[in-house]
Amino acid sequence: MILKKLKVKVQKLNLLTNCYIIVDEKTKETMVIDPGSEPDKIIEMLDILEANLKYIFITHCHADHIGAIGELKQAKGGKILISREDFNGLYDESKSLTYYAETPNTEIEADSRVDDGDLIHLGELEFRVISTPGHTKGGLCLYCPSEDMIFTGDTIFSGSWGRTDLPTGSMEDIMDSITNRILILPDNTIVYPGHGKSTMIKEEKPIYLELRNKDF
Repeated sequence: MILKKLKVKVQKLNLLTNCYIIVDEKTKETMVIDPGSEPDKIIEMLDILEANLKYIFITHCHADHIGAIGELKQAKGGKILISREDFNGLYDESKSLTYYAETPNTEIEADSRVDDGDLIHLGELEFRVISTPGHTKGGLCLYCPSEDMIFTGDTIFSGSWGRTDLPTGSMEDIMDSITNRILILPDNTIVYPGHGKSTMIKEEKPIYLELRNKDF
């Protein structure tokens, strides 16, 4: 497996989003996770990798994670995957918050709405979709057991968690998602978040052990 992390900048927000490119080395089948901006930068890396783009996976519908999906799909194809709950958020600026980023809403239709437990395959690689509401109602994580890695969008970061004060967010839900859906994974699982540096499950557990008895 080849894994590349690109930090793409949403200019208006002065915000860097982690866009991940995963390639199965045998088949060159490829998935891009959260192409938030700078489509040319993402496309250039796909060309360098001689990648065959199969999927564009969206962890949630916010502008800084979806800004490049239209140009990326037009240039490279690939099926856009998003949760059922966040599907409409692609086209609703009150949920996508595209007006803050001063980017237009996408006019590209998502190809599939994915659910908790769905499996996604790239060659011999298998990923399991995990529903993790809280940052948005339809937030998703993507877990690959064979590679001991999970892509968490804006649900959990190194040392913190995603905002819950935006539309469809919930502090109760995000704490439940983190403690009961993510931190139950093996301790050596590497966490690749939507912003900031990577971490590991074992590094994050102590934070939430202290919080588990609190009311949110």
